[in-house]
Amino acid sequence: METKEKIQIDWKVVFKLGFILLLISGVAACCLALTNYVTAGTIEEMNIQANTEARQEVLPEATDFEEVPVADVEKIATEISMAKPEELLEIYIGKNGSEITGYTVKTGPGSGFGGEVQVLTGISTDGVITGITIIKHNETPGLGALATGEWNDQFTGKSATEELIVVKGTAKEGSNEIQAITGSTITSKAVTEGVNTSILVYQTLSE
Repeated sequence: METKEKIQIDWKVVFKLGFILLLISGVAACCLALTNYVTAGTIEEMNIQANTEARQEVLPEATDFEEVPVADVEKIATEISMAKPEELLEIYIGKNGSEITGYTVKTGPGSGFGGEVQVLTGISTDGVITGITIIKHNETPGLGALATGEWNDQFTGKSATEELIVVKGTAKEGSNEIQAITGSTITSKAVTEGVNTSILVYQTLSE
C-alpha cells in the first residue's frame, strides 16, 4: 500500500509573504490617498469651470451666475408638483451686471434608456429657450448619445410658455414639437422631460 507523503508547511515563510503583501497594500493605499488629496482641489476647480462654461453656453447673454439656494430649489420642486423632486438638481440666475438675463436649470430625469439624463436648459427672461446641453448620460452610443449633438439645437428658440411635445415625424415649424431621434424615442422623451421641468421652473420664477 502506497504511503502519501506529508506536506510540510513552513509557517515562517507564509507569515513573511503575508506581511510583505500587507506592506505593499498599505503603501499602495497611502499613495492613492495622497494622490486623491493632492488632486481633489484641482478636480473640483475643473468641475466648477466646466459647469460655468456650460451655463454660459445655454444662456449666452449672462456674464455672471447666482445660485438659487438648495432650500428654494426644493420649494420650487414642490410648487411645480414634481413626482420626483430630487430630479431638479440646481437653478442659477443669469445676470449681466445688475440685470437678470434669464435662468439656467439642471434636471436629471431618470427616464432615459440608460437611466439618468442630466439636462442643462437656459431660458431668457422673455420666455425663450436659449439653449440646452446634456451634462451626463448613459445612453446607447450612436443612438441615444446623439442627443449630445446637433439634435438638441431644435430646442433653441422654442417658447417657454407651453409644454414641448415629442413627435416621431418632422416637427412643425414654429410649433412646440420636438422631432424624436430616429430609433431612440425614449432618450428624446427623457431630454424633453428635463426641458419641460425647466419650463415650469421658469414660469414659477417669472410670476
